[in-house]
Amino acid sequence: MANIFKEFRKNHRRKKLLAQRAQAEQALGGGTSGQEDYQARLSKHRHAAMRRTVITVCVIAAAVAGVLLFIEKRSYRNYTVLQTSEQEDIVSTGYREMDGKILRYSPEGASLMNGEMEPHWSYLYDMQNPAADVNGDKAVIADIDGTAMEIFDGEGETGSVTTSYTIVKARISKSGMVAAILDGGDSTWINYYAADGSLIAENQTHVEDPGYPMDVAVSDNGDVMMVTYQFVDGSNTTSYVAFYNFGDVGQNEDDRIVSGYTYEGVVIPQIQYLDDSHAAALRDDGFSIYTGPQIPKETMTVEVENEIVSTFLSDNLIGMVFKNDDKDKQYTMNVYSLNGSLKFSRDFNIPYTTIKMSGGNILLYNDSQIYVMNSRGVEKYNGTVDGNINDFFKIGWNRYLLVMDSGVSVIKFS
Repeated sequence: MANIFKEFRKNHRRKKLLAQRAQAEQALGGGTSGQEDYQARLSKHRHAAMRRTVITVCVIAAAVAGVLLFIEKRSYRNYTVLQTSEQEDIVSTGYREMDGKILRYSPEGASLMNGEMEPHWSYLYDMQNPAADVNGDKAVIADIDGTAMEIFDGEGETGSVTTSYTIVKARISKSGMVAAILDGGDSTWINYYAADGSLIAENQTHVEDPGYPMDVAVSDNGDVMMVTYQFVDGSNTTSYVAFYNFGDVGQNEDDRIVSGYTYEGVVIPQIQYLDDSHAAALRDDGFSIYTGPQIPKETMTVEVENEIVSTFLSDNLIGMVFKNDDKDKQYTMNVYSLNGSLKFSRDFNIPYTTIKMSGGNILLYNDSQIYVMNSRGVEKYNGTVDGNINDFFKIGWNRYLLVMDSGVSVIKFS
């Protein structure tokens, strides 16, 4: 009897558990099909959440694109003075943008200023005719027709040089290496210095061979120096562009020249390294691009028929200005990419005295008028200022340094 009662209670518990399981399966839709339905609803929920995320990202991206397009197309008509600093001798003081700061230099010394015109560092020297070349956060100040050079970086002076001959021109690389053209009377010298001022190499040149050096440039890493020479061959003016490699690649080459190009009837007054692998030569009939980190090769040349009035260039653009016959639009500006393709062309009628690239913008100005265009040809500002403009360049996003005969101002367009 006890066993029968025990078996009855066991069967009752089993039926109760089966009933509970059946209720649970029914809540899920019934057995395996309920589990599949649950997974389907879960997948649908995940897809819906993903769609909401994608839509949100697209809306944000569209908003950002709209803001960028607005900034890209926006043109300003006024400017606001943010900071003013009066200088006693504005004529003999020069200014250059240096890695977002302002390098101020004069015959007595140099200082690196922030956007509020507060000095980050100052250094005293004695020069008669200082000229500065800046590349990134490196700068060289050379006493033209003198023998002194000072080399700087973002923290101050790194090296000092006293040359044996008078300085004609000095250029610095992003690594702090300096190349200088020196006038030795019957011959010229092209000397190469480390960032601490120590002499790496010197090269004597003659007017007959390879010619008179017109300009010099250095690759970013300092391995390659580029020089453009000019000489007279019979009745023709001829230019020669040479690349000197001071690394391992050039140690077995004569005078370390790893490549060179001769251009008959062409004048090449300006050259520039754009990065470690690209250099440009601005010619009186166009421009040439050279490619290669160790042994540069001429990869592209653009020749133009019109007379070139002005040139300018940046790391990825080359610009040329030509005279126009249209009295309402006196000039035509062509801006090229480094592959030689024409990026845009603009006719304009700004009586400029200076044109240059600064902070990714094209700046044109004269004594009282400023014209700013971005690298895609969109006008950003066109207006006049009170006083005489000595210099003008970009120092940050919508921040410009305006050097007047009465002082220096940091401005923004509005």
